[in-house]
Amino acid sequence: MKYLITSLFLFSLFFISCDRDKSVQGPLLDDIYGEFSLLEPFTTSTNAVDFSTGEQVVFEATFGKQVNWEIHIEGQTSGAKRIIEGFSSTINATNAVWNGRTNVLPMFKTEPCRAYLLVPNEDNFSSDTLSISVLGERVTPGFVVTDFESGFNSGWNTFLQSGANMNFRIVESPLAAQGNFYYEMGGEVPFDFLIGLIEFPASAQQLQRYPLSTNPNNVYFNVFLYKPENIRNEFILFRFLEDDNEDGTLQNNEDVYSFETRSLQPGWQQISIRYSDLVNLVNGQPAPPAGNGVLEPHKLARIDVLLLADPSTGYSQLYMDNLIFTENQPLQP
Repeated sequence: MKYLITSLFLFSLFFISCDRDKSVQGPLLDDIYGEFSLLEPFTTSTNAVDFSTGEQVVFEATFGKQVNWEIHIEGQTSGAKRIIEGFSSTINATNAVWNGRTNVLPMFKTEPCRAYLLVPNEDNFSSDTLSISVLGERVTPGFVVTDFESGFNSGWNTFLQSGANMNFRIVESPLAAQGNFYYEMGGEVPFDFLIGLIEFPASAQQLQRYPLSTNPNNVYFNVFLYKPENIRNEFILFRFLEDDNEDGTLQNNEDVYSFETRSLQPGWQQISIRYSDLVNLVNGQPAPPAGNGVLEPHKLARIDVLLLADPSTGYSQLYMDNLIFTENQPLQP
């Protein structure tokens, strides 16, 4: 019994003598409920940036407590927009770096931009507006089929129906989704769904086939499309023609895969599809391919783009820009 009492005494003494953990668990109350203040002003690391060489812009600011914040960047010529968001008391290189990307198409051009800081829960706060000149556009990785910046390639083929107000042409405009040019397609055909088409063979770039991965799960096709506000009847069909036997000639017994898109929203939008999700379409319905039935992006020899509309619905129109293949993920504009 004597030894038991002694052991209990020493055990109790051990716990009494231990220091209590006084470290703070979770945010300080002042960090949540304290008065808002701007300790260091909203600034940028540079007022001129060349994204084409990999340069970046770093934003900085310091608050008196943790807050939700938003940095808005707007292209003054293109109308491109980028929003960087966070929750912290400090804005710096760890959470507020701009590499030229956009949230809202078009992509940023070589143009003046403005940036400002918002704190949504602080109605009375407004930051200075910062000016940033973009000296070079961001280069996106991938294989470019065309961005229309070099004009009409003599290796492309077009077909237009005998309709009204037929208009298939390259247009120069600061509102292009990428660069300064896009392709306009429009017309009214009262006797057929097809309004017109354009073909992009790999041979137009002195290639027998497009240089793509052999794995269809890794390949993404991306394109920017624009629907004018008053258009309601458009739809567009993309066809991918493979040279199954790799003899340099496309034949009727080789695979053609497709996808079509309808009911676009007004304005520019990005359409991306994984190559493995393509199907063969006959009159708009999935059907067995005519060739070996194996999706082989490395055998892709031509891309066709067809603008269609119900012939009873009148004039239709779409713009197209920046046809590009990417690997492992859709294009990050």
